[in-house]
Amino acid sequence: MATDYDEPRVRPEDQPANESLEAIQAQRSATTQTALIDVEDGETAEGIDLPGADLSHEELLIQVIPQQEDEFTCMSCFLVHHRSQLAREKNGQKYCTECEG
Repeated sequence: MATDYDEPRVRPEDQPANESLEAIQAQRSATTQTALIDVEDGETAEGIDLPGADLSHEELLIQVIPQQEDEFTCMSCFLVHHRSQLAREKNGQKYCTECEG
């Protein structure tokens, strides 16, 4: 159903038309709640990295897989792509379709 936004709005009966700005603000401040950060039970402050934090003592837990035979590294964006995204090869350097597009 389409809504006509130009149509005058009808006020609910429990809200007077001449209510003052101070009364509206007082009513809103009485019903507003403080903002809470939704943090899961398992999360702690250790999971938050701050800019400039010293991470030299941290160890990566990621398994690095070497480039496969059907993949190439684009010499423009330096990302590893599947050979189906090869746009051109010039002097042994390969370029992807995203960089050549």
